[in-house]
Amino acid sequence: MKEITVSPVTRIEGHAGVRVFLNDRGEVDSAHFQVVELRGFEKFLVGAAIEEAPRITPRICGICPSAHHLAAAKALDGIFGVEPPATGKKLRELLNIGQFVHSHALHFFMLAAPDFILGRDCPAETRNVIGLARHSPEIAKKAIAVRKFGQRLTEAVGGKPIHPTNAVPGGMSAPLTEGKRVELAAMADEALGIARDGWDIARNLLDGVDTDIGTVKTGFLGMTNHGLYSTYDGPVAMLGPDGGRLGSFSGPDYKNFIEEYSENWSYLKFARFKGGDYYRVGPLARLNIVEKMGTEHADAALAEYRERFGAVAQAPLAYHLARYIEFIASCERAVALLSDSGITGSDTRTPVKNVVNRRGVGIIEAPRGTLIHDYSVNEAGIIERCNLIVATCQNNYAIDRGVEAVARRVVENGALTDEAANRIEMIIRAYDPCISCATHAIGRMPLKIECIKRT
Repeated sequence: MKEITVSPVTRIEGHAGVRVFLNDRGEVDSAHFQVVELRGFEKFLVGAAIEEAPRITPRICGICPSAHHLAAAKALDGIFGVEPPATGKKLRELLNIGQFVHSHALHFFMLAAPDFILGRDCPAETRNVIGLARHSPEIAKKAIAVRKFGQRLTEAVGGKPIHPTNAVPGGMSAPLTEGKRVELAAMADEALGIARDGWDIARNLLDGVDTDIGTVKTGFLGMTNHGLYSTYDGPVAMLGPDGGRLGSFSGPDYKNFIEEYSENWSYLKFARFKGGDYYRVGPLARLNIVEKMGTEHADAALAEYRERFGAVAQAPLAYHLARYIEFIASCERAVALLSDSGITGSDTRTPVKNVVNRRGVGIIEAPRGTLIHDYSVNEAGIIERCNLIVATCQNNYAIDRGVEAVARRVVENGALTDEAANRIEMIIRAYDPCISCATHAIGRMPLKIECIKRT
């Protein structure tokens, strides 16, 4: 059986490949999205004090550290039996928004846009962020400006620009100063202006593109707060492939509704609804689930989006527009929070004492989708078990099946051209997978086998 390999997949976070297997006639027999790195965080967290989890888990990834930081902190709230005060919750939400602005701007403008602005068949050596900067320097400058705002917001609220430290059990360890609020409010206004202007580019991004390519029909999962778009607080809703509500959950209840499993071609875990139905998470899922974004310009964009893709979008390329609408909403919400005088209040944390519950589950929406941190501890607060369910694992099935669907369309006479390979990569990029969050390589992991004959 002949094999075609696409490795590495470009313009994603981390390292992954695609293997396409051909039959004797040169036709696609099967194809898989493959990640063959070892994930280790769930094991080496065991034995650590639970208070260390919000400090250790942001090191999982430099792109989305805030989500891991906040999910761990929410799990600790449950273990210590505390509820953060209003100001603490607002600061946590603001910290998560900073990550959404930074991550969505990075992916949309720098990783995805080259395929559409420069062209899907543009030479690979040009079809990248450098080529985009040369072709459209103003777009590149605006992307850098909004990413800078996201980083400054993370640093001011989280304590560090990359791996934040200020989220602690019971809230946040430090308030936001008035001087920083004023500075960030001005930057938020500028970012919102850029986001609004960019919608003119985003809304037309998929014109002339076959948006049905790589479509895998699934259900969806994501957080919502009484029908409103939410990334920090609220139950997680489940949606069937045709839009029917399947239920919702919060905290430890997640195990009653979803399950993890593995396949022999990847070290990346998979997830599905209990009962066997598959689902997706992330921008596409969240916009399918919510009734409205709750902010003026994002709601207007959502109306346009639904007019094009319907109330329940299935096309993976629609992730790009959904991601941009979330980018607008994040900027609008940042403006609102930074205009709230209560955001600089000093009451940022509820004091904690002893372990109240032996298990804590923190759920938050990361830029790429629903993130679950599940910890079990002993009476002294030492972690005995840890389970992390990240967005890329939950989208793994759809990515894998989308890869095979596209491969069957673009492989001709047993050959895969560079342009055809990019069609496959585009489906993967639509999900904005974060391989660092989902798996972890420890060195090169060499394997040595010795056969010893006993006498």
